[in-house]
Amino acid sequence: MRFRIEMKRPFRLLRQTLPALLLLAMAPWPAMAETDSEAIAREVRQEMQRLIEQEGILDAAIERGIERFIRKQRALAEARKGKGHARNMRPVSPARDHINGNPDAPITLVEYSDFECPFCKRFHPTVKKVIENNDGRVNWVYRHFPLAFHNPGAQKQAEASECAAELGGNDAFWRYSDLIFSRTRSNGNGFPIDGLVPLAGEIGLDRDAFRSCLDSGRMTARVKADYEDGVKAGITGTPGVILLNHETGAVLPLAGAVPAQRLQAAIDRVAASPAGE
Repeated sequence: MRFRIEMKRPFRLLRQTLPALLLLAMAPWPAMAETDSEAIAREVRQEMQRLIEQEGILDAAIERGIERFIRKQRALAEARKGKGHARNMRPVSPARDHINGNPDAPITLVEYSDFECPFCKRFHPTVKKVIENNDGRVNWVYRHFPLAFHNPGAQKQAEASECAAELGGNDAFWRYSDLIFSRTRSNGNGFPIDGLVPLAGEIGLDRDAFRSCLDSGRMTARVKADYEDGVKAGITGTPGVILLNHETGAVLPLAGAVPAQRLQAAIDRVAASPAGE
């Protein structure tokens, strides 16, 4: 739309000056030779061209239009590429994944997240609210994607949440995860590692059993598997989201802590997407 507006500017100049030029061209010139008439017409054409090219207005408008077209095409190409990667995502499995909401929902929001990521901390309540507002139409799967520069904290917190799940089930995983996000200050030093066991006690888990699980390191491979799956699915940062329509197979990747309104719009879009999208 801006391109059209910019294109109008030189033609507005023409409209302002064209009447005078035409009057000049059509004015009666006694005993005017044919060559004189042609000369005036030529001058009119030259003046019109000069106005169009004045200060490079037309060229600049065209260049900006071309640049916007190129950016749009690149964005479309990246979106297609992102969807291609997203199809590599591991299938959602109630036996393997932590699911918040209706396990039989037709739409799943798979989030690859990092407990020490400040954007993930901000995004966490947004997703929770959107899931609640969709009345069973959408569920939420949390997968680990601890970033190297947030370790060892992010990695250890991810392992701790898996220990919570092992000892207390799916509900314990989500309660424990909610507590970490609510208390961490983020960026790698937001929640003390020595506070992970007491946190488990707060939600009623056996501290000794939790400490044994965490110290054993047996959850390290599970967290790593989530991370590697995210890489295959095209995740490069956190939070990284992939929306999946189970009925049509349509996928839609999203990057960053998008606001609730945009997240809902994306959910509606993937819900309406045909097979193969």
